[in-house]
Order: sequence, then C-alpha cells, then structure tokens
Amino acid sequence: MHLNLIFFALEFSFLLFFCMLVVIALIILSCQIMIIIKMLLPGRRNRNQESTADDVPPGSRGLPLIGETIQFVAAINSSKGFYDFVQTRCLRYGNCFKTNIFGQTHVFFSSTETAKLLLKNDSGKFTKRYLRSIAQLVGDQSLLCASPDHHKLIRHRLNNLFTTKSLSLFIKQFDELTITTLSDWDQDGGTVVVLKEALKITFKAMCKMLMSFESGEEVEMMEKDVADVCKAMLAFPLKLPWTRFYKGLQARKRIMKTLEKIITLRRSGLDACNEDFLQYLVTEDKEDSANETLRLTDTEIQDNILTMIIAGQDTTASAITWMVKYLSENQEVLDAVKIEQLKLAEQLTSTKSSFLTLQDLNNMPYASKVVKESLRMASVVAWFPRLVLQDCEIEGYKIKKGWNVNIVARSIHFDPMVYNDPNKFNPSRFDDYDSKPYSFLAFGMGGRTCLGLNMAKAMMLVFLHRLITTYKWKVIDSDSSVEKRAMFSRLKSGCPIHVTRIPPEDVKSA
Repeated sequence: MHLNLIFFALEFSFLLFFCMLVVIALIILSCQIMIIIKMLLPGRRNRNQESTADDVPPGSRGLPLIGETIQFVAAINSSKGFYDFVQTRCLRYGNCFKTNIFGQTHVFFSSTETAKLLLKNDSGKFTKRYLRSIAQLVGDQSLLCASPDHHKLIRHRLNNLFTTKSLSLFIKQFDELTITTLSDWDQDGGTVVVLKEALKITFKAMCKMLMSFESGEEVEMMEKDVADVCKAMLAFPLKLPWTRFYKGLQARKRIMKTLEKIITLRRSGLDACNEDFLQYLVTEDKEDSANETLRLTDTEIQDNILTMIIAGQDTTASAITWMVKYLSENQEVLDAVKIEQLKLAEQLTSTKSSFLTLQDLNNMPYASKVVKESLRMASVVAWFPRLVLQDCEIEGYKIKKGWNVNIVARSIHFDPMVYNDPNKFNPSRFDDYDSKPYSFLAFGMGGRTCLGLNMAKAMMLVFLHRLITTYKWKVIDSDSSVEKRAMFSRLKSGCPIHVTRIPPEDVKSA
C-alpha cells in the first residue's frame, strides 16, 4: 500500500514537472512568434507597442503582460550587464524612455536636472522603490524599502554608526584586517583574485563593526548566505526549490535566525560585553523604552544589519576591484599615487605608527581622487529607483502615479556634456573640478544619500595604501566583462593579479 502511494506520488510529480516544461516551452514559442510578427509588421508594432504621444515618454511596452522583461533579464544574464538594456534604448529613444518590466511601468532618465528633482525630492512626489524581489530579500523594514517617514526614523537611529569617532575606530580595524589578509598573498605562486580577497576583508570588517562577529562556523555560513542573497536580487522571482531566488530566500531565513539569536542574547544581558553597533541599538532601545515610536523592533534591526552588511561588503569590494584594474591600465596614474603613498609610509615608519588613522587618510589628496574616479567609472550602483506617489511632469512628459522612475547614474557619469573625455581614467579631472550638481552619484544624493559613504571611501583608501606599499602587481586577465546576474557592477574575472613583494628596505625607492 505504501509502495503504491510512493509510486503514485512519483508519477504525479513527474507528470506535473512535464506539464510545467510544456507550459514554459509554449510561452517561449509564443514569445518568439510574437517577436517575428512584430518584425514583419512594423507599422502595427509602432501603433500598438510604442509610445507616440508627445506628452508621454518614448519607448516600447514590449509583449503583453511581460513587457520587456525577457530583454531585461537577458541583459542581466549577459557579460555587459544591466546597463546594456538601458544603453540600447537610450541610443534609440534618447536620455528618457519608458518600458515595462515584471508587469510594472518603468521610466529611465539620464540627466542631472532630473536626478536633482527625484533624489532631492523637495516636492515629496517620489519615494524609494526597488524591485519587489529585492524587498523580499533584504526585508520590508530595510532602509532600502522604508516609507519616507519610516526611513527618517531608521536613518536617525543608524546615524551613530557613522560618527567621526566610529569611523576612526573602523579605520584601525579595517587596516589591521587588510594587513593580515595581504601578508600571505605572495605565497603559492603569488597569484590572487582581488574581488575574492576584497569580499573576505569587507565582510569581516562589517561583521566585526556591527556585531563583533569575527570567526567560526557561523561566520562562514553567514558569508555564504549573504552571497546567496546578493545572487538572488535580480533573479526571476520564482519560489521554486531549484531557483536562485528561492535559495536566496532560504539564505535570508538562516541569516535572520542567527541575528535573532544574537539580539536575544544582547537583550537578556548574557552577551553585553561587546562595544559594537548592535549593542548601541539594544542599549538605546532600553533608554527609549518609554517612547515606543523611537525604538527599533528586532525585525527592523535584523533587516538593516543585513542591508548594511550587503552594502558595506559587496559594493565596496566591487569598487576596490575596479580600482585595481584601472590603476594597472594607467601607469602614469599608478606612478603618481605610488609616490604619495610611499611618502606616507615613510612618515608612518618614522613615527612608529602601526595603523592608519583618519588624519592619514585626509592626507591622501591624490589617492582620494583615484578613489572618486574609480567610483565614477565603475558606477557600481548603476541606477536609483523611485516610485511616483502622484501624477507629475518630468522633462515635459506626463508621469503617472504608481510608475517607477529611475535615474541612470552610469549614463550621467559617462555623459561628455558633464565630464570631458568620460571614458578616460583621469583622477586629475577633480583637481579644480567645478562639479555640476548631481553629476557624481556613486552614493546617491539627497535625503537618501548612502549613510556609509565615508566608510566606503576609507576602506578603498586603506586597501590602496597597503597594496601599493606592500606589492608590485600585474593583472593576469584584463577582460572588462561584468559578472552575470549581479546586483552591483562586478568584474566577471574578479581581477586576478600576480604580486611581487616589495622588500622593506626598498619601499622608499620602489
């Protein structure tokens, strides 16, 4: 009897799986047929699929129901990344176009004027809005997804993490981690993958600063789970066991369970000896216990710790990787920054300073420009989404309530009207740069500017200093293809380099 039931279940599962395959095949076939019809009947396509009214943004609605989701996902899964989807349409329609992705209307803009309008948001007509799949992965209580009022409350509570005192302590911790990590790079042939190493350092640094989480099996598991969450952010939101989205959701559950356990211990006073950001939040909550509106719930704390780990690890590690690649391709820039950093290294030796300080970072004018130029060219966060709260007009076009409007940071960063010779890596462009408002969007702008911008810059400067004063290096794979399905722009190769240690006695003359 039991065997019959098992065989019946297996047969039913196979039949269900076969039916799903047939349905998927039919959908793909119907899409291909519709694409062919559109190609053969251009007049009909223009009349039914593309915006032609003067007061509506130009663009294509794509196929019924799914719009241009297939093309969007195809771009994400290509070596050119998300920006290829935008660039193709910008060439066709200009710096503003309308499309349909995942059943929602999206309008993309690429001008500094509109960036100011949306990101500054004086009118209150817009709020931050990421794809629904991203909200499910980072959590509804995350800064990324919070409503305007809720965002102000959470941001106010998190601000203490980014004070000058906190930043100074973080710089010392990150420098120590960087020195330790780089110490054995010249072992086993002296070949390392920059992205892989940068992800390790930034993850450890964020976990130590946020919750004194440093080593052990739980840390390794969380690092893997955070990576799975990141991989799922732009995945098709299907909750099926074999999909990246499902695996990302399961990883999130495990992270939340770990964070819940840590928070419970902190609130009970059993693990209150750590002076980290989590302890600050828990302590502040006790002091504000009489005012429920000021307290953060455990869910809010968990969602935002995950958000800060992702933001602090993934984006910064990606930017560090691009920076190393750009420097290797521009010898004059590398030579100039090397002179500055070796001079600083000599000063640190003479004063017997073991670790870099905030003051040391402030004495890196050229390196700071290298960091800024790397962030401009990499455009790790390629676009900034907003939800329209009421009907309005932008650039002469009527924009409806409920639409998604997006600022394409990369398009602005590579606009020749904003930056002279934008494809050239030239840190000196910022020497006497009279910046156009809202022309540098590496960290966003306005009320939702990235809280950790100074921390990210600090990590890049510390890493740059230690790399330049410890090794000479050569990039092994110069391919500029981006990693498929990545939320943030990351090098597919990870930037593998071969390093040669600089002898201490040669640092001065290296």
